[in-house]
Amino acid sequence: MLDLVFPLHGHALPRDHRWALTQALVEALPALAEDPLAAVHPVRLVPGTGEPALLSARARLVLRVARGAAGAAQALAGRRLDVGGCMVQLGTPQPRELLPHTTLYAHFVDAGQIDAGDEAGFLATMGEELARLEVRCQRVCGRAQRLRGPDHTLQGYSLMLHGLREAGALRVLEHGLGAHRLMGCGVFVPHKSAAAVGEID
Repeated sequence: MLDLVFPLHGHALPRDHRWALTQALVEALPALAEDPLAAVHPVRLVPGTGEPALLSARARLVLRVARGAAGAAQALAGRRLDVGGCMVQLGTPQPRELLPHTTLYAHFVDAGQIDAGDEAGFLATMGEELARLEVRCQRVCGRAQRLRGPDHTLQGYSLMLHGLREAGALRVLEHGLGAHRLMGCGVFVPHKSAAAVGEID
């Protein structure tokens, strides 16, 4: 897996745009939906509450794809996407290798069927997923959040993982945690660079 970093040209996006962006990307590149590990990083927006949300001048669309699929994904360069009524255009992407750090962060991890507010249940479920990946680390649950999904509202938390070894960190980066990876859920980045790839309020 690697990240493809596309410059994102446009004025604004709906503040709750993740599902609309997923639909637009899959329509432009259907192969994304066929790879369970493909992921889309959250897009960095200008903080605020107004609608639509303004795009930062440094906004990027970052796709995490299999190395063998990078060529097909690069064909998105120059494509215009209608994201919930807002038009954006993708620039020419730059590849970026995944860097396994001892601390990783995800802005939103889907809690699935766990009851809202059940942080202990969420952390236990994440522990089970990490065990299946043969990853041992400390887990720190962040604030509860909601996102509009394809047919219901997704509930989840931000999540930080501490004390990772290199091989385990790479497995987390490649596999993620939870569901809805194409909506930016469960997509981890090195903690020091989280803001650069789309940590949003």
